[in-house]
Amino acid sequence: MVLAAQNRCRLNWKPYPCGYYGAPKRECRCTPLQIRNYRNKISGPLLDRIDIHIEVPSVSYHELSSLGAGEPSAAIRNRVIAARTIQSNRFKGLRKVHCNATMRSKDMTKSCQLKEDAQSLLKMAISELNFSARAYDRILKVARTIADLAGKEQIESEHISEAIQYRTLDRQFWI
Repeated sequence: MVLAAQNRCRLNWKPYPCGYYGAPKRECRCTPLQIRNYRNKISGPLLDRIDIHIEVPSVSYHELSSLGAGEPSAAIRNRVIAARTIQSNRFKGLRKVHCNATMRSKDMTKSCQLKEDAQSLLKMAISELNFSARAYDRILKVARTIADLAGKEQIESEHISEAIQYRTLDRQFWI
């Protein structure tokens, strides 16, 4: 597993970066060219090999200190265990494949059955957003996992949509 982070506008590693790109209360002083140059420090082929990439916005004190009830960790853990069990059963007997992330292309054909509307959505996204073949595979694997977490046998359009949302760096300023 690889986890990476990239600071927002830390251009050319100067000691006084703007750092406010996407911040809700401060305005970014960087030009679109500076932002693009910074983001282009990561190559497309490397980015293609990362399953999920999202932007994490800053959080206000009010949001951090609120006692809003979210889903309990125990419930999330149970859903993850159930999804891993589904995947383990799906790939039983296959060598070197034990979860969705390790699926090969030939495994995906059998395991990633899409409903018709999901297939249309994925086709549109691939052509309109110019995703690569590798990104296509990553989207399918992530969508399969999202469907497993929801306890669904087939991948639906909502699962494809969510998986596409996890490809933000493919879609924004990556020119």
